[in-house]
Amino acid sequence: MTSKPTLCALQFAYEGRSFEENFATLQMLLEQTPSHSIVLAPELCLSAYSYDNMEAAAAFSAHVLPSLEKLSSNKTFGLTLIEKTDLGYMNNFKLFHHGKLICTRAKAKLFTLGEEEHYFSAGKDEDIRLIEVNGIKIAVLICFELRFPTLWEQIKGADLILVPAYWGKLRKKHFEVLTTALAISNQAYVLCANGADESMAKSSAIISPFGDVTSDDNSKLIMQTFDFHEIKKMRRYLDIGLDYNAANGSF
Repeated sequence: MTSKPTLCALQFAYEGRSFEENFATLQMLLEQTPSHSIVLAPELCLSAYSYDNMEAAAAFSAHVLPSLEKLSSNKTFGLTLIEKTDLGYMNNFKLFHHGKLICTRAKAKLFTLGEEEHYFSAGKDEDIRLIEVNGIKIAVLICFELRFPTLWEQIKGADLILVPAYWGKLRKKHFEVLTTALAISNQAYVLCANGADESMAKSSAIISPFGDVTSDDNSKLIMQTFDFHEIKKMRRYLDIGLDYNAANGSF
């Protein structure tokens, strides 16, 4: 395991742009991230919420999957995509690691203010679990899922929590407070990536187990080192009963 991989939050505007243009932006940013880094892109960064073009968005997702695998050849990379399944369209999180797709799960909590439930089928809460990649226990909360305390309970023991988001600027403070609290309460790193369109909160960040925030609303790429020692130090310094060795799954 690389002891101190670089955490990378991507932050760019993609609403109203073509799928191809968004993929080109994503590829350019991924190519700027270091080898052995852990990279997160904003929610639905290739298509946005293409409610008027879901079929095309799903087709594009299927088309670029092999390219996304190749882009992860020397790193770990996560994003969400619109995909068509037997249950309908889903907002699926994908985690790629060293050229392979290692995890897929559907967004379980759909944002009713955005009428997501009219366009997407929801995933299952029980699919939200820890996975292990190179010794790092990783959890994922997709945008609106961040607001549910019961889901926070399900991911206790994570070393790194990924939050891909499409979070509006009217609730910017909520996003910043919740992601910071998530890091502090779990004594873990939080890597959150949000869109940068005019209506979005931005606030992409890497937050340490102590609650220190690395963020820049004017940057498309935010980076900070992941250090296991910081997690262990916090869990020794303030023992709140987190079992460092617990994990619900591994790859």
